[in-house]
Amino acid sequence: MKHNIYIYILIAGLTSYLIRVLPLTLIRKPIRNVFLKSFLYYVPYVTLAVMTFPAIVEATQSPLSGFLALAAGAILSWHNKSLPLVAAVCCLTVFICESFL
Repeated sequence: MKHNIYIYILIAGLTSYLIRVLPLTLIRKPIRNVFLKSFLYYVPYVTLAVMTFPAIVEATQSPLSGFLALAAGAILSWHNKSLPLVAAVCCLTVFICESFL
């Protein structure tokens, strides 16, 4: 049985289009619900965290070094340190953990 790739491309395109257009057509008034506004505000951050966290822990040779680097980065970020410093400390943490553990 031969599959038509154009049907798959069309379905993917329509799905992508509907996800972007439906909110614009269905929601015309400003959202006044505080819970819904805060939920929609945090959705991008949660999505990014859900995609990033497993990659951070599993990208290293041992999950412990990934977790320790994540903890070091979170602590430095909490103290408003710069992104290059946080990245460097995280890389150094992984290097030290994997060298000695």
